Amino acid sequence: MPEFHVRFYRYSSMNNTIRLRERMIFVRISDLLEGAPESVLHAIAHILLAKLYRKEIDRQHNARYRRYVTSHEVRHKTDLIRTLRGSKRITTTKGRMYDLDEVFETLNQKFFHGLMARPQLTWSDHNARRMLGHYDPAHNTIVISRVFDRPTTPRFAVEYLLYHEMLHLKHPVKMRGSRRCVHTPEFMAEEKLFPELEKAKTFLKTL
Repeated sequence: MPEFHVRFYRYSSMNNTIRLRERMIFVRISDLLEGAPESVLHAIAHILLAKLYRKEIDRQHNARYRRYVTSHEVRHKTDLIRTLRGSKRITTTKGRMYDLDEVFETLNQKFFHGLMARPQLTWSDHNARRMLGHYDPAHNTIVISRVFDRPTTPRFAVEYLLYHEMLHLKHPVKMRGSRRCVHTPEFMAEEKLFPELEKAKTFLKTL
């Protein structure tokens, strides 16, 4: 049996980690879970050990953990802590080819009657190819990968990426039991209103 070192750690989000080093296991559990019921902590221990030793995760433990961390109270606390502790790297809205402020205003007028409040907009600080764009509700920020700020990128691709993230701002994540629904039916219906949707998706696949 390896020696265990377990402690609550001041993460900026709901992170839990486990590592095996020189016959010692180091566990860090988000301090957001410090007041969690014993059954939830037991579920976390099972999940982390199962991941470490590549064993199947028991469904009951997984459901218990997900039910707790997706509860309204815990999600509210998590968002608050992310806002207070976390940071968001903001570079610029003005790229070499595209100005995100200008693209946002165009889309706002075209699809939202000019009524959507502008979040923080920024190009990523590197040419990310896995996360092409994302909306961070904790910091009210939309980030678009700088890989698209080039002459070979058609404008409709940049517009689609930004439009997609604006829809995330309009349609927040909803919970269905313990499951997160990121793309709700309302989200999907509005996304189909983008006139060059299929062309944009085809272009993105080339990356």
